[in-house]
Amino acid sequence: MNYTPLQDFKLGWIFRHRELPVPEQALSAVKPLSPASANQFWRTAISRQATHANHFMADDWPSHNGVWQEKENWQTQWEGDGSDLPQLIEDHCHWEGNTRVFFCYDIDLVIETTWAVFRSHWKNFLFYDDEPILIGKGRRQTVIFHTDGTYQLGVKPEGV
Repeated sequence: MNYTPLQDFKLGWIFRHRELPVPEQALSAVKPLSPASANQFWRTAISRQATHANHFMADDWPSHNGVWQEKENWQTQWEGDGSDLPQLIEDHCHWEGNTRVFFCYDIDLVIETTWAVFRSHWKNFLFYDDEPILIGKGRRQTVIFHTDGTYQLGVKPEGV
């Protein structure tokens, strides 16, 4: 995969926000995929046709029945003083800290990082909350974050 330098990334500001600064060590693990790599990753891991979560087709795994659980709230915890990821997400995605995760905003905007960095800096990722999907490499657990301040835990169908 090819990457875009964070300083050149369209959403790079979310990691340099003065209220939620991300330390240099963590920043080095935030790797935006180049547009071509993001497109390829999205087409392989998320949808072959849709370019955004709002446009999923019936044959896309995120629109299959039984993938998503009930909605829970992330906005309240995001607005709070703590930095902890909502506990239900922690419990659902019980991954090692070095697990590679992908935060997928749309076909052109995908960020690769580690589970440890995402857990510590999830608020930064959600400064831009336009229906992104979190997936772990080789993992079936997934989370979609909705613009209304809710999220849904999910499990990708086998073979996806």
